[in-house]
Amino acid sequence: MLWLALHLPDLPLQVFTRAAPDDAATAVTVHQPRAQVIAVSASARARGVHPGCSIAAALAMAPQIVLHARRPELEQATLEELAAWAGRYTPQLSIAAPDTVLLDIAASLRLFGGLQMLAGEIGSAVAALGLHVHHAVAPTPRAAQWLAQHRPGCLIDGTHGWQEVLDELPVDLLAGAGVSTAVLELLATLGIRSLGQARRLPRAGLARRQGAAVHALLAQACGEVADPRLSYQPPERHRGHLLLPHPSTRIEPLLFAVSRLFAALEGWLWAHQAVLEDCRLVLEHEHHPPTIVDIHSTTPTRAQTQLLVLAREHLATLTLPAAVVAMALESGPAQRAAQRSGDLFGPAGGKDGDAALLADRLRARLGAERVGSLCLHADHRPERAWGITAAGRRGNCDSLPAAPRPLWLAQAPRQVGRATLTLLEGPERIESGWWDGAPVRRDYYLARDSRCALCWVFEDLDQPGQWYVHGLHG
Repeated sequence: MLWLALHLPDLPLQVFTRAAPDDAATAVTVHQPRAQVIAVSASARARGVHPGCSIAAALAMAPQIVLHARRPELEQATLEELAAWAGRYTPQLSIAAPDTVLLDIAASLRLFGGLQMLAGEIGSAVAALGLHVHHAVAPTPRAAQWLAQHRPGCLIDGTHGWQEVLDELPVDLLAGAGVSTAVLELLATLGIRSLGQARRLPRAGLARRQGAAVHALLAQACGEVADPRLSYQPPERHRGHLLLPHPSTRIEPLLFAVSRLFAALEGWLWAHQAVLEDCRLVLEHEHHPPTIVDIHSTTPTRAQTQLLVLAREHLATLTLPAAVVAMALESGPAQRAAQRSGDLFGPAGGKDGDAALLADRLRARLGAERVGSLCLHADHRPERAWGITAAGRRGNCDSLPAAPRPLWLAQAPRQVGRATLTLLEGPERIESGWWDGAPVRRDYYLARDSRCALCWVFEDLDQPGQWYVHGLHG
């Protein structure tokens, strides 16, 4: 096994700043056991605010600071969203509360080009979620977790002597692993400062002083005993949620936040090897019902960029009843992605994809009822052999008539004198419609009129000698 840990430093703060394009002065507070600041942004830290200071002191040093009460449920949801996104790299996932996601990447190394490339890709791609992550790799999950917390970027592939790297880590890491305060104070009294020093202590003596957990944790970290982890399974339906740093009605801040949500959705779809046509964007207001935006793609997709383009078109025409304070993204029904082989001469179907995206953008901007496409109907009568349907949908007929049809068909046939026509091809007889009260009996010809235009004409067999122009060829 080879484990990659994604550690979220200041997770209580990140759930409020993911959608912020800049580093505003922000802090997270708790009121138990006393009112204090527990996490601050870099901008707030530069003004003198630091974890542990009182709320009154924070406001005195940075009057414009934005304070948020801690939201543990959002922290858990963010961890789960990160884990679901990471499923695109490996199905072996685990959440290590309170702030780490673990990935078993041993089986993924060859697919992604080796340890360095895989770790680098994950480290850079996760930024699209709006999260600041420290990562590290080690042969055991606990070692990877501790390295990500104290030596981010450290990549250990299991070579001989790797445990020595752990020995240099501070013993304070045990506090986050469930070791009691009394045991930590005992280690401090003994002058123990590093995990290596703690590992060399006599096990029996430490166990008599309630310190058995220390050696158990160190043995797990060094791979001497098993460290089983509860596997995380991404949900069957995706739902992402994001708080805005400030209530807003402007499209750019909203799109910035939406891009974070679509990045998480794209990772979830990759993890399921799936694509979708529909998703729903829910814009939440403080004192109004949420605004619902349904986004549809004619071609099934998982591309964040394509969905973001459609979201932009919807938001550009939207009239909001109030400022948006938060937003959610809900996936529609997902379908298995078609596995296509590569194209020798470059990507195929680009023009079709561009046309479908254009139709989707027009529908998002103008409304679905104002955008359609031509389709064929199973009817021999020319005026009923075609129709307009919703963009991307097909009619009830897939085959074209054997004889050529004009590009321009008159809305109503125009009567013409036979003497002005020179018949070139035909006749093609069409007799149809007797069952629905609109029968036709016609002989169609390709003809040239007095102005040398190629016409599609017919003689009405119910009125012999009556000729009509029904269309023009290009």
